[in-house]
Amino acid sequence: MNDLVSTAWLAEHLGKPGVLVFDTTKYLPNEPFDGKTKFAEAHIPGARFFDIDEVADPDASLPHMAPTAARFEKLMAKLGVSNDSAVIFYDQKGAQSSPRGWWLMRLFGHKNAAVLDGGLPAWTREGRPMEAGTPAAPAPGTYVADLIAARIKGIGDIKNIIADGSALILDARSKGRFDGTAPEPRPGLPSGHMPGAANVPFNELFGADGLMLPAAELRARFASAGVDGTRPLVTSCGTGVTACVVALGLVQAGLPEPAIYDGSWTEWAGRPETPKENS
Repeated sequence: MNDLVSTAWLAEHLGKPGVLVFDTTKYLPNEPFDGKTKFAEAHIPGARFFDIDEVADPDASLPHMAPTAARFEKLMAKLGVSNDSAVIFYDQKGAQSSPRGWWLMRLFGHKNAAVLDGGLPAWTREGRPMEAGTPAAPAPGTYVADLIAARIKGIGDIKNIIADGSALILDARSKGRFDGTAPEPRPGLPSGHMPGAANVPFNELFGADGLMLPAAELRARFASAGVDGTRPLVTSCGTGVTACVVALGLVQAGLPEPAIYDGSWTEWAGRPETPKENS
């Protein structure tokens, strides 16, 4: 299974044993919607809701930080996921927060995970079936996590990277937020970027149809940001969600898989000692 699957692929495999589908929608604080509420109104048949605020560290001060392996195991089992499950993530906006689910699975060593290309908009545009309501709790799965620590970075790692230039940081936020000319969606948080970071707005990785660009076009976009396939990469965004979109794009382009800076700009900008740049 590819890391990015088409609506046709999902329609063919929907309901087959071991294939699990999750709506992973997360709206920003300035968006007047709730993913779980909209999921109950309409979702892909058989899907369940994957709440990235719950599949997270409950003790962290930052939003939806990655959980411990033990918590991830417990939550996956509760969602009916087993180690041999094929797990497909989609979201209501296309592919903005669904790659976060894909990345969490990869962080804990689950290889058979994918994102639905185009998400719910592509599915509904093609007139495919939908259902409503809140599904009953699934039969528990059996899940053992294998943490791959290289796929996540903390603020100490980022300070070192900025000091020694050992990796290229790709920031998935909009150009305005990156260069400091547009506000952050979180009140009181300044915009700007980390020194040396390059800007790859996540929405530039998709065509007008909402589908991810072909591999050659992705490689060209990343090359324009300085990605040459030899330097280690770290992706960042506001809170570690759309950073996973860029990570998926890099994998689809055949480029080195990056680590995710989980705290991202919300953590970096909120710390008084960290250097910030505009322009």
